[in-house]
Amino acid sequence: MRFDRVIVTAALIGIVAVAWAYLLLGAGMGPSIRMGAIIMPMPWTLTTFLVVAVMWIAMMVAMMLPSAAPMILLFAAIDRRKAARGSPYGATGLFALGYLVVWAAFSFAATVAQRELEQAKLLSPAMTNGSTALAGTLFLLAGIYQLTPLRQACLRQCRSPLDFLTRYWHGGAFGALGMGLRHGLFCLGCCWAAMALLFVGGIMNVLWIAALAVFILAEKAMPSSRLLGRAAGLGLVLWGGAVLLAVIT
Repeated sequence: MRFDRVIVTAALIGIVAVAWAYLLLGAGMGPSIRMGAIIMPMPWTLTTFLVVAVMWIAMMVAMMLPSAAPMILLFAAIDRRKAARGSPYGATGLFALGYLVVWAAFSFAATVAQRELEQAKLLSPAMTNGSTALAGTLFLLAGIYQLTPLRQACLRQCRSPLDFLTRYWHGGAFGALGMGLRHGLFCLGCCWAAMALLFVGGIMNVLWIAALAVFILAEKAMPSSRLLGRAAGLGLVLWGGAVLLAVIT
C-alpha cells in the first residue's frame, strides 16, 4: 500500500510538472505571450481554437490536480483494500481521468468565452483584460458566489475525501470513472468562478495562475479554510464594487 502511494504520488507530480512546463514554455504560442507582449490578433481558425483549448486544459491540470491529490490517493488506498488482488493503478487512473474530463469540458467552454471576449474587444490578443468594467464585474460575481450556499456545499464534498468516497463508492472501471466525474463536477461547482478571474489577471500570467492555484489548495486543505474563503469572498466583493464604482464615477 505504501508502494502504491509512492507510485500514484509520483504520477501526479509528473503530470502536474509537465502541465507547468508546457505553460512556462508558452503553451504552443511562444514565450512572449507570457510577458504581455503586444501581438497582432490571430484569426480564430480551428487550429487556433484547439491550441487555446489545450492551453486551458494544461492550466486546469496545473491548478486543479494538486488540490484533488488527497482524494485520488485515498481512492487508491481504498481500492487496494477492497481488491483481493491486482493493483489499484487502473481504477485510480480512471478516477483521475473522470476528474480531468470535467475540467477539459470547462476548458472548451472557457476557450469559447475567450474568443467571444476577444472579438468584443474586452480581451486583448495577448490574453490580458481590456475592460475595467469586465474586471470589476468578474471580481464582484466571484466574490458573491464565494459566499453562496451552493459553493459551500460543493466545497464540503471536495474537503472531505473519506465522506465523498464512502457515500458515492461504486466498484469496477465504470464506477471509478463515474466517481471521478462526480468529484470533478463538485470541484467545478466550487472553483469555476475563481477560474473566471483568469480573464482579469491575464490568462497566461503565470504568477496569477500560481496564486489562484495556491488559494484553491489552501481553501481545501487548511483547517481554517472556511474563514479564509469568507474573507476572500468579502474582499472580492469590495474590490469589484470599488472598481465598478470608479468606472461609473
